[in-house]
Amino acid sequence: MMSLKVVDAESGSAHRDFIGLPWAINRDDPYWVPPLRREVAKLLSLKHPFFQHAERKLFLVKDGEQPVGRIAAIINHNHNRFHDEKAGFFGFFEAFPDPGISSVLFAAAEGWLRGKGAEFVMGPMNPSTNEECGLLVDNFMSSPLVMMTYNPPYYMDLIEDAGYAKAKDLYAYSFNTPRTIPPRLEKLTKRIEKREKDLVTRPVDMKRFAREIEVVKAIYNDAWEKNWGFVPMTDAEMDQMAKDLKPIIVPELTILAFIGDEPAGFIMSLPDYNQVLKVLDGRMTPWGVFRAIRAAKRIRTGRCITLGVREKFRKRGLEAPLFAATLRAGIEKGYRYGEFSWILEDNTLVNETINKVFSATHYKTYRIYRKDL
Repeated sequence: MMSLKVVDAESGSAHRDFIGLPWAINRDDPYWVPPLRREVAKLLSLKHPFFQHAERKLFLVKDGEQPVGRIAAIINHNHNRFHDEKAGFFGFFEAFPDPGISSVLFAAAEGWLRGKGAEFVMGPMNPSTNEECGLLVDNFMSSPLVMMTYNPPYYMDLIEDAGYAKAKDLYAYSFNTPRTIPPRLEKLTKRIEKREKDLVTRPVDMKRFAREIEVVKAIYNDAWEKNWGFVPMTDAEMDQMAKDLKPIIVPELTILAFIGDEPAGFIMSLPDYNQVLKVLDGRMTPWGVFRAIRAAKRIRTGRCITLGVREKFRKRGLEAPLFAATLRAGIEKGYRYGEFSWILEDNTLVNETINKVFSATHYKTYRIYRKDL
């Protein structure tokens, strides 16, 4: 018989157990990608820029002295101000396949959120839509690409048994990298470039990275403002994300678009560095780094993680030259496969464009759940 108890996981051995629990649950799953422990700790730290406008509580459930489940309860004040609502969030959810464990976890998280004034809960958010989010609900027979989530199939049952229902699905598309730019995309790009005389697209300049981040800031919050679940990033959050991404950015795969001198849009794709994380197994040991360098040289898959055009420049087809530029770079670098993710299920225009232009296949679905308190 299980003897479950909820413990505060803010510090000490409980905090270490909170970070380490995914290894106990997923170590035998060949598709799971271990995160870097230090990066998880940094993201959970109250010194992270996200927590300048957010609160969180970490809960760990133990069976005797054995950690068997974890959850983070999150209040994102920027989200609630921006959307004028009283939302709470759950994230960093992990549990062994027992509804008794998950029910205790959700009861603890919901109680804390209710005490903070939340009227409903959504998740998983780790810790927001600007980071990793969503629960994988299909196609568990392949590893996630960089900065995408993965979980055992039974997590769906645990979350739904706790009273949660679908709020929104997020789609991931896979495609084989063509040898040349698809004719439809090539034709559309030339037409847009001919019409938009002042359009300039170029790779990000890593030698002037700080200046380039200011360009991205000018585009990001404007381009995504009306998307479901969007929360504006603060300058501090953007700077932190830029610092984290800088070592893994491939300039040719991050393209900026300008109309004259005015920032208009950008696209970013990354090599699938999850293939590197797999060999590191959570720690940057000398042997692990050596193996990781070898793994990095074999990467032939990339993920298009973001594409945005400022509202004043929409409906002018600027997405086509951005797609073409990053795809051309991927072809030149020998990439064989790609993923577009994530895309809201009801973003009909983008879903149809990816399907038609790239012959991409919707192959994975990630779900955000909701429960009223």
